[in-house]
Amino acid sequence: MVASDLFWDVLGLATITGSLLVYGVLQERIMTIGFGPHSELFENSIFLVLCNRLCTCLLAFFFIAVTQSDVHPTAPLTSYGAVSFTNVVATSCQYEALKYVSFAIQTLAKSAKALPVMIWGSVYTGRRYKPSEYIQAATITLGCTVFVLGGDVSSRTVPNATSTTYLVGAGLMALYLGVDGLTSTWQDQLFQGYNMSIWDQVMYTTAFSTFFSFSAAITSGQLIPSLHFVIRNPDAMYYILALSASSAAVQLVISYTIKRYGAVVFATIMTTRQFFSILLSSAVFWTPLQAGQWVGLVIVFGAMYARLLRSGPRPGKPSGRTPRHVGEGAGSRGNSPTMNTPTSGGGADKPTTVVIGHQVPGVHALVHSHSHGHTATPDKV
Repeated sequence: MVASDLFWDVLGLATITGSLLVYGVLQERIMTIGFGPHSELFENSIFLVLCNRLCTCLLAFFFIAVTQSDVHPTAPLTSYGAVSFTNVVATSCQYEALKYVSFAIQTLAKSAKALPVMIWGSVYTGRRYKPSEYIQAATITLGCTVFVLGGDVSSRTVPNATSTTYLVGAGLMALYLGVDGLTSTWQDQLFQGYNMSIWDQVMYTTAFSTFFSFSAAITSGQLIPSLHFVIRNPDAMYYILALSASSAAVQLVISYTIKRYGAVVFATIMTTRQFFSILLSSAVFWTPLQAGQWVGLVIVFGAMYARLLRSGPRPGKPSGRTPRHVGEGAGSRGNSPTMNTPTSGGGADKPTTVVIGHQVPGVHALVHSHSHGHTATPDKV
């Protein structure tokens, strides 16, 4: 029995790490390397978001159909829609940034999401954070700055990068961080206000995300050119399908990991994955890091692991706040039904574990259910 449990433990941890690493490589391959005899670049990031969200939505619908679960929405549709909209914006910015900056800096910059998450958390939920948490967030931001100054961070799609190129890339990542932090905060409110299952949240948020990304693909003129692109370059279609499948697979494996091991182990895996994603990208696409960039990496991941070591699974305390509809500020009063379960308290009572990577919609629910009140904030896939 012990040997069998150990086998599944190792297999589960290897699968989640491998799936996330593959996702990162596929993302960089699609957005930065050309397809076909003329090395034609794929530039339509909205189409990738559409494929990813559609695949995950179908997976969630299939699971609900097989298990004959209740398909009625638990929360107001506007709440799902708000989370979905910011999700699509954040993920699109993430893909677009690869046109202007390297995969390494795009991945590392996501480490700085702690600060916007804390700011939005203070604004919308009234949550308080310790000074040490702000210091750790600032240290991570400092490490990202050292990495940028330590070597070339331009995208391979822009051989002669200018200051404008860097500014556009930095602007996209800044927008990503701000919107992604808002998404995490709203998602937190969604799960605190309604007793919903993960598949309920996944299906409805990805359904809205599919609608938003489909509408954006049409209005921006990306849908038809994207379809023509994959017809001209069938190998691109295989990469896009693999990216969408890995996104859906990551959703399932992350759910299993959080349920079995808890939020702290999951956070450690995600942090480790970020580090190895940068190393794997450097090896696969031959983009070696400079000495100064290694220093930046050490600062960032040192601060992140220090945060994880201090964030043991401790029970949260009821805050006494009335759950609000998504999008309502700390001073607003919502009409959502209250739950007879503890909600997250202030930062002094329950530290927030910030995880770097692509956030998978619905993971927040599992964290609340299986980590004894510990709130994790994974990134978007």
